[in-house]
Amino acid sequence: MSADVAIRARGLSKRFGALVAVDRVDLTVPRAHVYGFLGPNGSGKSTTIRMLCGLLTPSEGEIEVLGLRVPEQAEALRRRIGYMTQKFSLFEDLSVRENLEFLAAVQDIPKAQAAARIDELLAQYRFGDRQKQLAGTMSGGQKQRLALAGAVIHRPELLFLDEPTSAVDPESRRDFWETLFDLADAGTTILVSTHYMDEAERCHRIAILDRGALVADGTPAELTGALRGRTAEVRAAQPRRAQHALSGVPGVLSVAQIGNSLRVLATADGDVAGRLRRALREAGLDGEVEAAPPNLEDVFVSATQGRAPARERAA
Repeated sequence: MSADVAIRARGLSKRFGALVAVDRVDLTVPRAHVYGFLGPNGSGKSTTIRMLCGLLTPSEGEIEVLGLRVPEQAEALRRRIGYMTQKFSLFEDLSVRENLEFLAAVQDIPKAQAAARIDELLAQYRFGDRQKQLAGTMSGGQKQRLALAGAVIHRPELLFLDEPTSAVDPESRRDFWETLFDLADAGTTILVSTHYMDEAERCHRIAILDRGALVADGTPAELTGALRGRTAEVRAAQPRRAQHALSGVPGVLSVAQIGNSLRVLATADGDVAGRLRRALREAGLDGEVEAAPPNLEDVFVSATQGRAPARERAA
C-alpha cells in the first residue's frame, strides 16, 4: 500500500444471513484527509466502519489500514486508531477528568504522561473549569467534545467517527468540524460518516453509500461538476401543481419544492430547460425556468435514484 494511503479496501462485503449489508465496496482513503461517508441510515456506513476498525469480520474482501492487514492485525492497529460513535460512550457517573483518566488507562498510557496529556486536552477542548463535572450532567455538545477528546487521547494516526454530530445543535456541529480540520492539519486521517449534506460538503473527499453499495466517490467539486447542466430552478405561481406537471416529464429524476420554487434534477440527455418550459405550458401554468448549480443533494439523488435493492442471497 502506498505511504500516502491510510485505508485501502477491495471487494469488501458483509452478509448477515441472506441480507447483504455491504456489497463489494472498493475504498481508498488518503492520509491527512477528512473523508466523508454519506448515506441514509441503513446504507452500510456503520458496518463498513466496524470492518475497517477490525471490530467486525468481513464476509469477503481485503482490508489494509495504516499498512496492517485487517482483521488479522487488528490488535496491532487498535493503538494507532481512535473510534467515536454517535452514542458518546462516556461514563456518566464519572467526572470529565475521570473519564479521560479511564480512557488513558485503557490505552496503557503511563500515569505521568497521561496526566500531562489530559491537562492538554482539558485546555484544548475547553474543559478547564469543568473537569470535576459529571459527564451525565453536560449538554450534548459538551459530551461530544469530551468523547472526541477521549478518542484522541493516545494521539491516533487515524480517527473513525460514526455519525458523531447526530445529537448536537448546529453551533456545536460547526465547532466540532473546525476541530476535525485542526486534527487533519496536524496529520490525522479522519473517516467520518454522516447523513447531513452540509457536513459532507466540508470533506476533502466523499464516498456515497446506498443500500450497502458504493455509488459515488470523489471530491465535492468533482461530484457536483459531473452534474453540470442537469439541474434547474423553477419559479411558478402554483408550485404544487407545477411539481406534479414536471414530475412526469421524461428524463426528470426528481422535483423537490424548496420554499416557493422547485429544484429539478434531470438526466443528461437533451435540453432540460426547454422540456420543463414545454411541460409547464402544456399544463397551462406560468413559470420561469433557470439553470441552477448542482449540489451534493443532487449528486446523492442522481447516484441512488432507480437502483435495484441490495442483493439478498444465502450466506
